[in-house]
Amino acid sequence: MSDKKKGNNFLVQGSILAVAAIITKFIGLAYRIPLTNIMGAEGDGYYGVVFQVYNLALMLTSYSLPMAVSKLVSARIATGQYKNAHAVFKGAMTFAVLSGGVVTAIVFFGAEYIAADIMKMDLSVYALRVLAPCILIVAILGVLRGFFQGFGTMIPTAFSQIAEQIINAIVSVVGAYLLLKTGEKMAEGPNSESYGAAFAAAGGTLGTVMGALTALLFMLLVFFMYKSTMKRHMKHDRTRRRESRKTIYKVLFLTIAPVILSATVYNISNLLDQAMFTNIMAVQGYSKAEYSTLLGMFSGRYDTMTNIPLSVSSALAASFIPSLVATIQTGNRKQIHSKIEMVSRFNMLIAIPCAAGFISLGKPILDLLYYTQDNTIPAMLLRLGGVSVVFFCLSTVTNAALQGMDLMAKPVKNAAISLVIHLIALFIMLVAFKWNIYSIVLSKIIFAGAICILNGHDLRVACGYVQEYKRTFVIPTIAAVIMSLLSMLVHLICELFIGARIATVISILVAVLTYAVSLVLLGGISRDEMLALPKGQTLLNICRKMHLMRE
Repeated sequence: MSDKKKGNNFLVQGSILAVAAIITKFIGLAYRIPLTNIMGAEGDGYYGVVFQVYNLALMLTSYSLPMAVSKLVSARIATGQYKNAHAVFKGAMTFAVLSGGVVTAIVFFGAEYIAADIMKMDLSVYALRVLAPCILIVAILGVLRGFFQGFGTMIPTAFSQIAEQIINAIVSVVGAYLLLKTGEKMAEGPNSESYGAAFAAAGGTLGTVMGALTALLFMLLVFFMYKSTMKRHMKHDRTRRRESRKTIYKVLFLTIAPVILSATVYNISNLLDQAMFTNIMAVQGYSKAEYSTLLGMFSGRYDTMTNIPLSVSSALAASFIPSLVATIQTGNRKQIHSKIEMVSRFNMLIAIPCAAGFISLGKPILDLLYYTQDNTIPAMLLRLGGVSVVFFCLSTVTNAALQGMDLMAKPVKNAAISLVIHLIALFIMLVAFKWNIYSIVLSKIIFAGAICILNGHDLRVACGYVQEYKRTFVIPTIAAVIMSLLSMLVHLICELFIGARIATVISILVAVLTYAVSLVLLGGISRDEMLALPKGQTLLNICRKMHLMRE
């Protein structure tokens, strides 16, 4: 296969996973609307806090597994070592079962202490206990997904993610509705509303568990169907060097441990943010219901919106690592630079307009989706924190690049330094400036920006890679500004005649079209890059007919 075709395959596989991520996020966005309406802002606060604990548990058990397994499997597949690749899979599965089982037990039996003493939200204990078994399920699921990604196919992962989210959506909404009534009946009187919100949050987390279980069953089915093909590859494997179980575990540990540390430091900021926020707000005299409501706005609306572009970035990074590992085997520095630049540019082509859209149309979009809620504060959060999407997407790519190059300690160090800077900034904003929930959003910009700067420096030192700016940042930003100005004007005019909600839909469509046309006219995407996309030839033909593409 030629280098160009390999590059095309990498983008196609990344696009498959990115499309699946977008579909799942939109499904997630769709069901979060009724879920938020059922739980209310207080229930959203319990729901958000529980997921910060859950996400930290995933960092320790399974977050690193798809990347680590795909990296190790792809390195062995590239040299025909199918038996060693299978040994990596078995070792990773053992790790997943042990680590996932232990952490599940800790969270389940320690839920009361975590909820009441650490997070200062004792009623979140119900949701935390319901969610605990999902830690083990996702750990096993991560190994299976990483195994297929190591073979260069993202299709099983993509389909399992979509199936997972569909089941999650259905069970979450139904579970929240049913348990809301149960909670209110259990505690009739002044506390009935809070208990209803807490039980509704538990019903919402039940959907996550059932969705993950569905995805696991699907991946197991695909794995058993693929088993005969794997045995055939192993039968023809003539590799003399067989890696012992001890060697496999050592390699796994050396790969997984730094990624766990990096991911934990990278994501523990959310848990620390909320712990610091709830404790300081309590000291400042805010009631539990007040700061739970603010956290509900942050996690239920701000996080839900900003996670859409971040999921695309994570998908591209997931397909990028096996491709980068295979390229590193050739020792071709030019190809290494080309792949890092390609994935960085495609990330920014999505992240920058998303950030601009949140800043310019944040309030109308939230009013369209969460029409029963007061979106004034969440809209301001999006305006202030929209730019963090760009930094987080870029930091995801640079983390993946460093990990793919076996510089596993660098992301850990950089994330740790950035976390310290972030927490200092957050403390000052909360205590000195008293910016309450806005402090979390603003300090996250500092956190992600610091990671980007430190990772960029390490990439320059490691392989001489210097980030290109004009086509990666400047042109997409100009196109995004044009998009924002025109879409705001369209929304303003349409709102006068046809109402705010329809005006928002029209302005979003105008924004997408304006950005795409502006990007092509400004030379932000070349002919070869367009051809590398799925249906690239069709897109190129459309641009030629409209006289947009510069030849």
